[in-house]
Amino acid sequence: MNAILPASMLEATRLTRDGKLTEASALLQRLLQGEAPASATPATPGTMAGQAPGRRPRVIDVDPETGEASAPSAAAPRAAAFRWQPGSAATPRMPRMPEALRGVLDQIHQGGLAQGLGGLKQGAMAGAEPLPEGASFLAGSFTGEVGSRGYKLYIPGTHRGQAAPLVVMLHGCTQSPDDFAAGTRMNALAEEHGCLIVYPGQTQAANAQKCWNWFSPADQQRDQGEPALIAGITRQVMRDHAVDPRRVYVAGLSAGGAAAAIMAQAYPDLYAAVGVHSGLACGAARDMPSAFAAMRQGASGPQQPGQGVPGNGNRRLVPTIVFHADQDHTVNPRNGDQVIAQSAAAGNLRTIVQRGQVPGGHAYTRTLHSDAGGQPMLEQWLVHGGGHAWSGGSAAGSYTDPRGPDASREMLRFFLEHPHTATSA
Repeated sequence: MNAILPASMLEATRLTRDGKLTEASALLQRLLQGEAPASATPATPGTMAGQAPGRRPRVIDVDPETGEASAPSAAAPRAAAFRWQPGSAATPRMPRMPEALRGVLDQIHQGGLAQGLGGLKQGAMAGAEPLPEGASFLAGSFTGEVGSRGYKLYIPGTHRGQAAPLVVMLHGCTQSPDDFAAGTRMNALAEEHGCLIVYPGQTQAANAQKCWNWFSPADQQRDQGEPALIAGITRQVMRDHAVDPRRVYVAGLSAGGAAAAIMAQAYPDLYAAVGVHSGLACGAARDMPSAFAAMRQGASGPQQPGQGVPGNGNRRLVPTIVFHADQDHTVNPRNGDQVIAQSAAAGNLRTIVQRGQVPGGHAYTRTLHSDAGGQPMLEQWLVHGGGHAWSGGSAAGSYTDPRGPDASREMLRFFLEHPHTATSA
């Protein structure tokens, strides 16, 4: 296997660039299972390296022909974390997956939230809590030139039609808008501050693990791919509801955090500030192998602000808040440093370091990067002892760490301190 690994990684890169993400993923999965190709001869067009024509490769979680995956429930207890959903006569039951292999495959699926990483348990999703009086949590959808995506929109009961802030929340792999809302508790904070919160939902058709495709060049550019869809959802909510265009923000976790970083760089005119939790910088990867490498050790060379983004020649410094844990074994915490460095390149900032401790929880280091007037423009939280999970989140959602500082509250506080200096587009 070791002898053919470099050639296979090159083949995975080629498939990714050709838009054949399922085939690329399946190839790497077969290698990780020890199913070395029969020979090192190049693959013929339409087949994967080492795959005999007409032979369907054995994979664990992705059907290489349909792209469909049978993922474990995000609400499943830890003991059942690797038991697949029951199948039917048309869709056979998938085999159990060893825990070690599952962790690697989740990483290959770009920013995946691996089961039980860092000693954290998935939250047991409770029944939906009753909405506050006058509040609503609506399902919607957006369709544009590049496709369509659904979303959930929270309108707090305190909203009375005044122009309100809007926060766009991008979930991590295997999650859903409802799950992400429960885990971050952002809707409860929306009641306190009168914000609208929209949760775009990634589809399994677009990514087998429902990850945002932050590693794909086609999904890193303004008005293309998933950035166009997320911006379209944002603008649709702004059009249909009373939103203050100077107070529109975007945040995300893991793959969603990487997507949020892309949105901030691609649409600095639309988003006043960005929150990146356990994510990666814009341009950190250009294909599947480089995504795997960036997650493991940090990107080799993230793009500078505005590079490759039409209409962003002024290199506006987008205020950025980053949360990352130093025991994150899914996305290396160096990536949080790189998110800050990418944003800091657009300004001349002074740094102050503070340290604190959550009572009964994690210690943390908070680094503030302020402009000449003393206004913090970048804020970085490093959670000591935490893993790959939303800091300070609720066990009602998946991949949360209640012992950490409250990322949701701190992000919203940071956002509201940074209205846009110009009307958003």
